[in-house]
Amino acid sequence: MNRSFLGGRLLQIVIVLFGVSLITFALTYLSPGDPAVSSFTSQGISPTKTQVAERRRDMGLDQPFIKQYGKWLAGICRGDFGISYSRNEPVTAVLLSRLMPTLGLALLALAFMLAIAIPEGTCAAVHEHGWPDHLLRGITFLGISIPNFWFGMILMFVLGLKLHLLPILSSSAGFSSMIMPALTLAFAMSAKYARQVRTAVLEELGQDYIVGARARGLSERQILWRHVLPNAMLPLVTMLGLSLGSLLGGTAVVEVLFAYPGLGNLAVEAIENYDYPLVQGYVLWIALIYMVINFVVDMTYHRLDPRVRLRG
Repeated sequence: MNRSFLGGRLLQIVIVLFGVSLITFALTYLSPGDPAVSSFTSQGISPTKTQVAERRRDMGLDQPFIKQYGKWLAGICRGDFGISYSRNEPVTAVLLSRLMPTLGLALLALAFMLAIAIPEGTCAAVHEHGWPDHLLRGITFLGISIPNFWFGMILMFVLGLKLHLLPILSSSAGFSSMIMPALTLAFAMSAKYARQVRTAVLEELGQDYIVGARARGLSERQILWRHVLPNAMLPLVTMLGLSLGSLLGGTAVVEVLFAYPGLGNLAVEAIENYDYPLVQGYVLWIALIYMVINFVVDMTYHRLDPRVRLRG
Protein backbone atom coordinates (compact mmCIF):
# COMPACT_ATOMS: atom_id res chain seq x y z
CA MET A 1 0.00 0.00 0.00
CA ASN A 2 1.64 3.25 -1.11
CA ARG A 3 1.90 6.46 0.87
CA SER A 4 -0.03 8.50 -1.68
CA PHE A 5 -3.08 6.29 -1.12
CA LEU A 6 -2.86 6.70 2.66
CA GLY A 7 -2.26 10.43 2.33
CA GLY A 8 -5.24 10.80 0.00
CA ARG A 9 -7.53 8.96 2.39
CA LEU A 10 -6.40 11.01 5.38
CA LEU A 11 -6.88 14.23 3.42
CA GLN A 12 -10.36 13.05 2.46
CA ILE A 13 -11.18 12.50 6.14
CA VAL A 14 -10.03 16.02 7.03
CA ILE A 15 -12.07 17.62 4.21
CA VAL A 16 -15.22 15.68 5.08
CA LEU A 17 -14.90 16.52 8.78
CA PHE A 18 -14.53 20.21 7.94
CA GLY A 19 -17.67 20.06 5.80
CA VAL A 20 -19.60 18.21 8.52
CA SER A 21 -18.51 20.72 11.14
CA LEU A 22 -19.59 23.70 9.01
CA ILE A 23 -22.98 22.22 8.12
CA THR A 24 -23.68 21.09 11.68
CA PHE A 25 -22.76 24.45 13.18
CA ALA A 26 -24.83 26.30 10.58
CA LEU A 27 -27.91 24.13 11.20
CA THR A 28 -27.74 24.59 14.97
CA TYR A 29 -27.17 28.33 14.47
CA LEU A 30 -30.29 28.60 12.29
CA SER A 31 -32.45 26.23 14.33
CA PRO A 32 -35.43 27.63 16.26
CA GLY A 33 -35.26 28.02 20.01
CA ASP A 34 -32.87 29.85 22.29
CA PRO A 35 -30.43 27.96 24.53
CA ALA A 36 -30.26 30.99 26.84
CA VAL A 37 -34.01 30.86 27.47
CA SER A 38 -33.93 27.07 27.78
CA SER A 39 -31.23 27.26 30.46
CA PHE A 40 -33.65 29.30 32.60
CA THR A 41 -36.86 27.40 31.88
CA SER A 42 -35.20 24.06 32.66
CA GLN A 43 -34.74 25.42 36.20
CA GLY A 44 -38.33 26.66 36.40
CA ILE A 45 -37.34 30.32 36.00
CA SER A 46 -39.16 32.83 33.77
CA PRO A 47 -36.32 35.10 32.66
CA THR A 48 -36.53 38.76 31.78
CA LYS A 49 -35.16 40.17 28.55
CA THR A 50 -32.17 41.55 30.43
CA GLN A 51 -31.37 38.15 31.94
CA VAL A 52 -31.67 36.46 28.53
CA ALA A 53 -29.36 39.06 26.94
CA GLU A 54 -26.77 38.58 29.68
CA ARG A 55 -26.92 34.80 29.37
CA ARG A 56 -26.57 34.99 25.58
CA ARG A 57 -23.51 37.20 26.04
CA ASP A 58 -22.01 34.75 28.52
CA MET A 59 -22.61 31.88 26.07
CA GLY A 60 -21.16 33.85 23.16
CA LEU A 61 -24.44 33.63 21.24
CA ASP A 62 -24.55 37.36 20.58
CA GLN A 63 -21.49 37.19 18.29
CA PRO A 64 -21.66 36.90 14.47
CA PHE A 65 -21.84 33.44 12.89
CA ILE A 66 -18.29 33.49 11.47
CA LYS A 67 -16.79 34.50 14.82
CA GLN A 68 -18.75 31.83 16.69
CA TYR A 69 -17.79 29.14 14.17
CA GLY A 70 -14.13 30.19 14.08
CA LYS A 71 -13.89 30.13 17.87
CA TRP A 72 -15.58 26.72 18.04
CA LEU A 73 -13.40 25.27 15.25
CA ALA A 74 -10.23 26.57 16.89
CA GLY A 75 -11.27 24.86 20.12
CA ILE A 76 -11.90 21.59 18.29
CA CYS A 77 -8.42 21.70 16.79
CA ARG A 78 -7.11 21.86 20.37
CA GLY A 79 -9.37 19.01 21.45
CA ASP A 80 -11.85 21.31 23.21
CA PHE A 81 -15.46 20.73 22.11
CA GLY A 82 -16.86 23.29 24.54
CA ILE A 83 -19.05 23.06 27.62
CA SER A 84 -22.47 21.39 27.59
CA TYR A 85 -25.23 23.92 28.29
CA SER A 86 -27.54 21.44 30.02
CA ARG A 87 -24.90 19.54 32.05
CA ASN A 88 -22.29 22.25 32.60
CA GLU A 89 -19.57 19.69 31.85
CA PRO A 90 -17.01 19.41 29.04
CA VAL A 91 -18.63 17.92 25.94
CA THR A 92 -15.73 15.48 25.53
CA ALA A 93 -16.27 14.05 29.02
CA VAL A 94 -20.01 13.68 28.47
CA LEU A 95 -19.55 11.91 25.12
CA LEU A 96 -16.85 9.61 26.50
CA SER A 97 -19.14 8.55 29.34
CA ARG A 98 -21.76 7.38 26.82
CA LEU A 99 -19.45 6.03 24.10
CA MET A 100 -18.55 2.71 25.72
CA PRO A 101 -22.18 1.67 26.46
CA THR A 102 -23.13 2.38 22.83
CA LEU A 103 -20.01 0.60 21.53
CA GLY A 104 -20.80 -2.44 23.65
CA LEU A 105 -24.39 -2.44 22.42
CA ALA A 106 -23.26 -2.14 18.78
CA LEU A 107 -20.74 -5.00 19.07
CA LEU A 108 -23.27 -7.27 20.77
CA ALA A 109 -25.84 -6.46 18.08
CA LEU A 110 -23.28 -7.33 15.37
CA ALA A 111 -22.49 -10.63 17.13
CA PHE A 112 -26.20 -11.53 17.29
CA MET A 113 -26.63 -10.50 13.67
CA LEU A 114 -23.75 -12.67 12.43
CA ALA A 115 -24.96 -15.63 14.49
CA ILE A 116 -28.34 -15.35 12.75
CA ALA A 117 -27.48 -14.16 9.24
CA ILE A 118 -24.59 -16.45 8.27
CA PRO A 119 -26.32 -19.80 9.02
CA GLU A 120 -29.61 -18.47 7.63
CA GLY A 121 -28.13 -17.19 4.37
CA THR A 122 -25.92 -20.26 3.89
CA CYS A 123 -28.82 -22.65 4.47
CA ALA A 124 -30.97 -20.73 2.00
CA ALA A 125 -28.23 -20.85 -0.65
CA VAL A 126 -27.48 -24.56 -0.20
CA HIS A 127 -31.21 -25.38 -0.52
CA GLU A 128 -31.86 -22.92 -3.36
CA HIS A 129 -35.52 -22.94 -4.45
CA GLY A 130 -36.32 -25.55 -1.79
CA TRP A 131 -38.69 -25.10 1.14
CA PRO A 132 -35.88 -23.92 3.51
CA ASP A 133 -34.97 -21.24 0.98
CA HIS A 134 -38.57 -19.99 0.67
CA LEU A 135 -39.08 -20.10 4.45
CA LEU A 136 -35.91 -18.19 5.24
CA ARG A 137 -36.55 -15.62 2.52
CA GLY A 138 -39.98 -15.04 4.01
CA ILE A 139 -38.44 -14.51 7.44
CA THR A 140 -35.95 -12.01 6.02
CA PHE A 141 -38.80 -10.17 4.31
CA LEU A 142 -40.51 -9.78 7.69
CA GLY A 143 -37.24 -8.65 9.25
CA ILE A 144 -36.79 -5.90 6.67
CA SER A 145 -40.45 -4.78 6.90
CA ILE A 146 -40.95 -4.67 10.68
CA PRO A 147 -39.82 -1.39 12.33
CA ASN A 148 -37.20 -1.67 15.05
CA PHE A 149 -39.28 -0.03 17.75
CA TRP A 150 -42.23 -2.40 17.13
CA PHE A 151 -40.06 -5.50 17.38
CA GLY A 152 -38.45 -4.02 20.49
CA MET A 153 -41.85 -3.59 22.14
CA ILE A 154 -42.67 -7.21 21.33
CA LEU A 155 -39.46 -8.30 23.05
CA MET A 156 -40.27 -6.10 26.04
CA PHE A 157 -43.75 -7.63 26.31
CA VAL A 158 -42.66 -11.28 25.90
CA LEU A 159 -39.20 -11.48 27.49
CA GLY A 160 -39.65 -8.73 30.07
CA LEU A 161 -43.30 -8.51 31.08
CA LYS A 162 -44.52 -12.09 30.56
CA LEU A 163 -41.47 -14.31 31.07
CA HIS A 164 -39.49 -11.95 33.36
CA LEU A 165 -36.23 -13.10 31.77
CA LEU A 166 -34.72 -9.68 31.13
CA PRO A 167 -35.14 -6.15 32.54
CA ILE A 168 -37.59 -4.07 30.52
CA LEU A 169 -35.72 -0.79 30.96
CA SER A 170 -31.95 -0.53 30.84
CA SER A 171 -31.12 1.65 33.82
CA SER A 172 -27.46 0.63 33.47
CA ALA A 173 -25.16 -0.63 30.72
CA GLY A 174 -24.87 -4.16 32.13
CA PHE A 175 -24.91 -7.22 29.89
CA SER A 176 -28.48 -8.22 30.76
CA SER A 177 -29.64 -4.68 29.95
CA MET A 178 -28.00 -4.86 26.51
CA ILE A 179 -29.58 -8.13 25.34
CA MET A 180 -33.01 -6.87 24.29
CA PRO A 181 -31.75 -3.65 22.62
CA ALA A 182 -29.06 -5.67 20.82
CA LEU A 183 -31.59 -8.25 19.62
CA THR A 184 -33.84 -5.44 18.40
CA LEU A 185 -31.02 -3.93 16.35
CA ALA A 186 -29.80 -7.33 15.12
CA PHE A 187 -33.20 -8.50 13.88
CA ALA A 188 -33.49 -6.04 10.98
CA MET A 189 -29.77 -6.20 10.16
CA SER A 190 -29.75 -10.00 10.06
CA ALA A 191 -32.49 -9.97 7.43
CA LYS A 192 -30.41 -7.78 5.11
CA TYR A 193 -27.19 -9.68 5.75
CA ALA A 194 -28.82 -13.08 5.29
CA ARG A 195 -29.80 -12.09 1.77
CA GLN A 196 -26.30 -10.85 1.07
CA VAL A 197 -24.81 -14.09 2.40
CA ARG A 198 -27.22 -16.12 0.26
CA THR A 199 -26.24 -14.19 -2.87
CA ALA A 200 -22.51 -14.44 -2.13
CA VAL A 201 -22.65 -18.19 -1.40
CA LEU A 202 -24.66 -18.86 -4.56
CA GLU A 203 -22.13 -16.90 -6.59
CA GLU A 204 -19.24 -18.91 -5.14
CA LEU A 205 -21.04 -22.21 -5.68
CA GLY A 206 -21.23 -21.40 -9.39
CA GLN A 207 -17.49 -20.81 -9.77
CA ASP A 208 -15.27 -23.17 -11.77
CA TYR A 209 -13.05 -24.04 -8.81
CA ILE A 210 -16.06 -25.62 -7.08
CA VAL A 211 -16.49 -27.96 -10.05
CA GLY A 212 -12.80 -28.85 -9.75
CA ALA A 213 -13.13 -29.48 -6.01
CA ARG A 214 -16.03 -31.84 -6.60
CA ALA A 215 -14.06 -33.61 -9.31
CA ARG A 216 -11.24 -34.18 -6.81
CA GLY A 217 -13.69 -35.97 -4.55
CA LEU A 218 -14.14 -33.34 -1.83
CA SER A 219 -17.37 -33.63 0.11
CA GLU A 220 -19.98 -30.87 -0.04
CA ARG A 221 -19.28 -30.01 3.60
CA GLN A 222 -15.55 -29.60 2.92
CA ILE A 223 -16.25 -27.47 -0.14
CA LEU A 224 -18.64 -25.29 1.83
CA TRP A 225 -16.43 -24.71 4.88
CA ARG A 226 -12.98 -24.63 3.28
CA HIS A 227 -13.67 -22.83 0.02
CA VAL A 228 -17.11 -21.27 -0.33
CA LEU A 229 -17.62 -19.51 3.02
CA PRO A 230 -14.13 -17.92 3.29
CA ASN A 231 -14.49 -16.42 -0.20
CA ALA A 232 -18.15 -15.48 0.28
CA MET A 233 -17.43 -13.59 3.51
CA LEU A 234 -14.90 -11.19 1.96
CA PRO A 235 -17.47 -8.86 0.36
CA LEU A 236 -19.27 -8.65 3.71
CA VAL A 237 -16.24 -7.16 5.49
CA THR A 238 -16.98 -3.70 4.10
CA MET A 239 -20.66 -3.95 4.98
CA LEU A 240 -19.81 -5.08 8.49
CA GLY A 241 -17.61 -2.07 9.15
CA LEU A 242 -20.18 0.35 7.78
CA SER A 243 -22.86 -1.33 9.90
CA LEU A 244 -20.78 -0.76 13.02
CA GLY A 245 -20.46 2.91 12.14
CA SER A 246 -24.18 3.25 11.47
CA LEU A 247 -25.00 1.46 14.74
CA LEU A 248 -22.90 3.92 16.75
CA GLY A 249 -24.83 6.83 15.27
CA GLY A 250 -28.21 5.25 14.56
CA THR A 251 -29.33 3.65 17.83
CA ALA A 252 -31.29 6.64 19.14
CA VAL A 253 -34.78 5.13 18.70
CA VAL A 254 -33.84 1.83 20.35
CA GLU A 255 -31.90 3.52 23.16
CA VAL A 256 -34.81 5.83 23.95
CA LEU A 257 -37.25 2.88 23.83
CA PHE A 258 -35.24 0.87 26.36
CA ALA A 259 -33.96 3.93 28.29
CA TYR A 260 -30.44 2.74 27.50
CA PRO A 261 -27.69 5.18 28.61
CA GLY A 262 -25.92 5.51 25.26
CA LEU A 263 -24.95 8.15 22.71
CA GLY A 264 -28.28 8.03 20.88
CA ASN A 265 -30.27 8.74 24.04
CA LEU A 266 -27.83 11.51 24.90
CA ALA A 267 -28.29 13.11 21.46
CA VAL A 268 -32.08 13.17 21.87
CA GLU A 269 -31.74 14.80 25.29
CA ALA A 270 -29.32 17.37 23.88
CA ILE A 271 -31.72 18.29 21.07
CA GLU A 272 -34.62 18.66 23.50
CA ASN A 273 -32.53 20.96 25.73
CA TYR A 274 -31.11 23.06 22.86
CA ASP A 275 -27.66 21.96 23.97
CA TYR A 276 -25.82 23.12 20.84
CA PRO A 277 -22.24 22.22 21.89
CA LEU A 278 -23.32 18.68 22.78
CA VAL A 279 -25.24 18.20 19.52
CA GLN A 280 -22.36 19.57 17.47
CA GLY A 281 -19.82 17.42 19.31
CA TYR A 282 -21.99 14.32 18.91
CA VAL A 283 -22.37 14.76 15.15
CA LEU A 284 -18.66 15.43 14.67
CA TRP A 285 -17.68 12.45 16.80
CA ILE A 286 -19.99 10.09 14.91
CA ALA A 287 -18.68 11.36 11.56
CA LEU A 288 -15.08 10.85 12.69
CA ILE A 289 -15.76 7.35 14.08
CA TYR A 290 -17.64 6.37 10.93
CA MET A 291 -14.82 7.51 8.65
CA VAL A 292 -12.10 5.89 10.78
CA ILE A 293 -14.01 2.59 10.76
CA ASN A 294 -14.45 2.86 7.00
CA PHE A 295 -10.72 3.53 6.64
CA VAL A 296 -9.80 0.51 8.79
CA VAL A 297 -12.21 -1.71 6.84
CA ASP A 298 -10.64 -0.64 3.54
CA MET A 299 -7.18 -1.44 4.90
CA THR A 300 -8.40 -4.82 6.20
CA TYR A 301 -10.03 -5.68 2.89
CA HIS A 302 -6.84 -4.65 1.13
CA ARG A 303 -4.93 -7.19 3.24
CA LEU A 304 -7.48 -10.02 3.00
CA ASP A 305 -8.10 -9.96 -0.74
CA PRO A 306 -4.97 -10.34 -2.94
CA ARG A 307 -6.97 -9.17 -5.98
CA VAL A 308 -7.31 -5.70 -4.48
CA ARG A 309 -3.55 -5.49 -3.86
CA LEU A 310 -2.78 -6.55 -7.41
CA ARG A 311 -5.07 -3.83 -8.80
CA GLY A 312 -3.17 -1.29 -6.70
